[in-house]
Amino acid sequence: MGHETILVTGGSRGIGRAVVAALVRDGAHVAFTYRTGEEEARQIEADSRGLAKAFALDLGDPERPGLLVTEVETLLGPIVGLVNNAGIRKEALLALMSDDDWNAVLDTNLGGLFRCCRAVMRGMVLRRRGSIVNVASISAVHGLPGQAAYAASKAGVLGLTRSLAREIGKRNIRVNAVVPGFVPTDLTADLKPAQLEAIRATECLPGGVTVESVAETIVFLLSERSSSITGQALVVDAGSTA
Repeated sequence: MGHETILVTGGSRGIGRAVVAALVRDGAHVAFTYRTGEEEARQIEADSRGLAKAFALDLGDPERPGLLVTEVETLLGPIVGLVNNAGIRKEALLALMSDDDWNAVLDTNLGGLFRCCRAVMRGMVLRRRGSIVNVASISAVHGLPGQAAYAASKAGVLGLTRSLAREIGKRNIRVNAVVPGFVPTDLTADLKPAQLEAIRATECLPGGVTVESVAETIVFLLSERSSSITGQALVVDAGSTA
């Protein structure tokens, strides 16, 4: 990847942390964000040999993405890659879900992603170079009870990915999505055993999906090795949708 600057949202844990680690191994300069867990974020910084730097980001703050991009580019240089990984999940049957919870999930997972894309696009368009990778979820294409808001937000991510790829492809900017199956992370730690069994029952591979395998797919889509790929949703689910 070389000495390029990549912005990874939600990079202090789970898939995002694995992406930061993979990019650092490739020698990229990585700006990654955290909302909570500053101590974890600072440890990742310390272990990165000076290649990774942590920034605070609350996707619920509509002004923050634009300010963040300015901070990152001032300190680390032009952003050539964006990984939209940060998100939240609130479990509830639709009939029992509050407006506040619905709005929080949609505005964070889809609205926040939109604002991050918009913030980096201006520089990418001027430089006519960039790659954006959006982290969706298998729930966008395979429904699960209690995940209507989360699934709706991630399905929206897939639609945004395809449309944005059409909008800015002529400027040599690629936009793709990764669709992970079940991945053991903090975000999925509270799933009930019956939900886990239902999710994993259709997997073909015994090892399931790891954060590392998802991260390597994201790094591939950021890199020039995928220079002819845009507007796609690459599924990493151990074969559960085969």
